[in-house]
Amino acid sequence: MKRLERNNYLDWLIRWKDQHIIKVVTGVRRCGKSTLFEIYQGFLRDNGVTEDQIISINFENLDFEALTDYHALYDYVKCRLIPDKTNYVFLDEIQHVDSYEKAVDSLFLIKNCDIYITGSNGYLLSGELATLLTGRFVELSMMPLSFKEFCGSLNDETMTDAEKLNRYIKRGSFPYTASYGFGEENSLEYMRGIYNTILLNDIVKRMNISDVNALEAITRFLMYNIGNLTSISNIANTLTSNRLKTDPKTAGKYIRGLTDSLLFYEARRYNIKGKRLLNSVNKYYVCDVALRNLLVRSNETDMGHILENLVYLELRRRYPEVYVGQADSGREVDFVAIKDGNPVYYQVSLTTLEEKTLARELAPLREIDDNYPKYLLTLDNIFDNVSYDGIQKLNVVKWLLL
Repeated sequence: MKRLERNNYLDWLIRWKDQHIIKVVTGVRRCGKSTLFEIYQGFLRDNGVTEDQIISINFENLDFEALTDYHALYDYVKCRLIPDKTNYVFLDEIQHVDSYEKAVDSLFLIKNCDIYITGSNGYLLSGELATLLTGRFVELSMMPLSFKEFCGSLNDETMTDAEKLNRYIKRGSFPYTASYGFGEENSLEYMRGIYNTILLNDIVKRMNISDVNALEAITRFLMYNIGNLTSISNIANTLTSNRLKTDPKTAGKYIRGLTDSLLFYEARRYNIKGKRLLNSVNKYYVCDVALRNLLVRSNETDMGHILENLVYLELRRRYPEVYVGQADSGREVDFVAIKDGNPVYYQVSLTTLEEKTLARELAPLREIDDNYPKYLLTLDNIFDNVSYDGIQKLNVVKWLLL
């Protein structure tokens, strides 16, 4: 098995090392959080930290089942702390511990504890932990492999970038499949296990959902409609028309479960001129486009939405805020990515070699009257520095590899 280093995430942990603040790593199941902890612990050992200074607990391991009571967890860690040395405490998949926030809060009060926790759910920071520890934690949002990381895992130097992208789309971005070089069939089988675990453990069990068929239907609807503006009422009406009677409140609850589990990301609409978020109708993107193949039979017309999904995920890796833009005319800018208050605009299209298509894709970008960067990303093979009134056209595969 080839270990993938995930250097950007490792550098984040190193940057926060020994800071008296809780480091929280969130991400969808099997995106590599536990392996990241193992790599980071190796870094600590290589830099003078002794074995007895590291306390590591993975709550998906039955060896630690007795510690899922927060009192037992606190006592276990406290009695292993070394006085007068920094103790590095790793609590992996901590959502399995009832009232875990109480144990974390008490450990945080101990000055020589450097605390790191992971969770597979977005709601990890939306409840008691966030309330109790406001201003005392930093979050690393971890994702499956980027296309650049995926390419780094390949040993075949004869493959073109286009062939690598095709493999990435079909076999997925979960580190385990890349490390073992799984073929398409094995990759889908592995991802089916992830999908079933997310639905049954992270959503159905946590939210006490009785109508699993409706949840699966909503999941399939979102998979099919990636990149399309979607309203909760529309989803409810669609299910009802297909003899799965569902009201908007229930549909909204199920969608929250799907986004909390980090199976999907919600991309909210953003009024560019007014610099404000818009309500009700948003877009949803899946965390790994290959997962979509489990539920949706793909065809060539899907490729535009798949490409848009890939760009959205990459923008989330590069920017803290990513929205779907709306110009005053109502035209849509695929993405507005914001960092330090400064926006960057992205339009995504399979190809713009036809003049009519090019004009359509450029129109919403041309409508924006500021001087922030604007990009048009396509699969076209183009020369560098192709620009239309300051809008730079880039090959999306090269852009993904930057």
